[in-house]
Amino acid sequence: MRIGLLTEGGYPYVGGEGGVWCDRLVRGLDRHEFDVYAFSTGQAQEDAGWLPLPPQVARVRTAPLWAAEEDGVVHGRRARRRFTEHYGELAAALCHAAEPGTAEKPGTAEADRFTNALHGLAELARDEGGLVAALRSEQAVRALERACRAPGARRTAREARVPDLLTVADHLERALRPLSLDWYEEDGLGAVDLCHAASGGIAVLPGLLARHFFGVPLLVTEYGVRLRTHYLTRPDASPAVRSLLAAFHGLLTAETYRAASYLVPGNAHARRWQERCGADRAKLRTIHPGLDATPFTRVGEDRPEGREKGAEREHAGPHTLVWIGRVEPAKDLVSLLHAFAEVRAAEPGTRLRIVGRPSGPEGEAYLGHCRALAAQLFPDEADGPHAVGRNPVTFEELGGPGAETTADVQAGGTVTVLSSVVEGFPVGLIEAMFCGRATVSTDVGAVVEVIGGTGLVVPPRNPRALAEACVSLLRDPERRARLGAAARARALELFSVEQNVAAFHALYLETVARTPVRRPVLDGAGDPQPFAAPAEAHVPGHWTGPTPRAVPTWAVETPEPVTETVR
Repeated sequence: MRIGLLTEGGYPYVGGEGGVWCDRLVRGLDRHEFDVYAFSTGQAQEDAGWLPLPPQVARVRTAPLWAAEEDGVVHGRRARRRFTEHYGELAAALCHAAEPGTAEKPGTAEADRFTNALHGLAELARDEGGLVAALRSEQAVRALERACRAPGARRTAREARVPDLLTVADHLERALRPLSLDWYEEDGLGAVDLCHAASGGIAVLPGLLARHFFGVPLLVTEYGVRLRTHYLTRPDASPAVRSLLAAFHGLLTAETYRAASYLVPGNAHARRWQERCGADRAKLRTIHPGLDATPFTRVGEDRPEGREKGAEREHAGPHTLVWIGRVEPAKDLVSLLHAFAEVRAAEPGTRLRIVGRPSGPEGEAYLGHCRALAAQLFPDEADGPHAVGRNPVTFEELGGPGAETTADVQAGGTVTVLSSVVEGFPVGLIEAMFCGRATVSTDVGAVVEVIGGTGLVVPPRNPRALAEACVSLLRDPERRARLGAAARARALELFSVEQNVAAFHALYLETVARTPVRRPVLDGAGDPQPFAAPAEAHVPGHWTGPTPRAVPTWAVETPEPVTETVR
């Protein structure tokens, strides 16, 4: 089948968010054809170029979200009237709550208003052009002001002042730039069998319009829920700006969740957030991210702990705790250092390796603080009066001496530790599991979901509990071996590239099989056959011949209406 992959700041750009898993997905599904529609987030990203693309990527079309050129079209009176009507409806949806005393569900009227306005603006851009200039015009600001001052508007919207209106109008102009693209043609997104958005938010807009114009089914993957991110941004903005922008992204998310055939969270943590944001539980299909286990195979399959009786190898050198990740306050290395002080008291000679780069200026400052704390807690030690002292805590970066790769670091460690107070999907923890290492982690984000019963989990910000868990594993080599073996088996089963690709392949086929044919095939009586072209017909195989296939019983019992192609 032909898949339209929609990305924002990610694939196919080098270093883009989510680019690695998208690349693995595309390469794994080499029997399908991909058209990539990508938004770039800055000039630096465009200058960095693309990843090497496999042959199944037939076409790449890009557009910048950080800049938009006007097409030179000046709206006439009729087009201006259309714009004012649709933009005013969109603004009204942001400003108004559901009318009291109605039988509608909360927000239903605003959701319908928002969706119709979005489609109306896209149709205007398709028919007339000039949408970018219209969104930047004084006409747009005045329409937004009228909506904020209208009866029934929320109190925070009524309090919006001119600077607030200008800020919101500017944000809406940038967010609605995808509506002006020339992607929505028969030979563009109208030619794909399925749109797959690699994230929520603005990246979904082309998929929503492809569904509106051509009936193309939409699949949305969210490894991090964008709406939650928007709720946490702009803390310094005025209440009016925060309220209106939260309303916009909330309505966009509601329309995304309503229109999508399936929603794919990457873990249970993201799934719970999607449900809180209004996602239909019946549409949710959890597919964990796929990681390449190959670089960790050598370390993972070489576990001498479980093979050598007497554990002579265990006592050949000191125990080593390993921490790998980005250095930033959310990783709570301060608690880890205090926990290590208790570990050293119980198990003298144990060492701690902190391996990672600081994340931005804040990470640099945090790293300096942690270095100072380590020097204070653990004065340099020497084996004798003529030896040079050495601190039991080392701060390193991948690629340095003795730390060429993550697998090399894990190979030299006894126990892998995660001490975060905030964590999404812990990729570093899965890499340790691929290496067959026993782990001690804090109970944050998707950690428990990833670990299962193959590691020890303690509360965050509790150095004593973290230390006790580490000491218990350091003193029990057989338990470490059992947990490490179980962790590797779990990671290979749930978090490998192969399971990720197989799950998406099955979901693609299921989505297309449940979607009505967009170009109706008629039977002898002239009636449309809703599943005349099964999903398997898009995949080379013995089933692609002219032999008619039986319609499944579930399709006969609940036939879905045929969607005509918009011309």
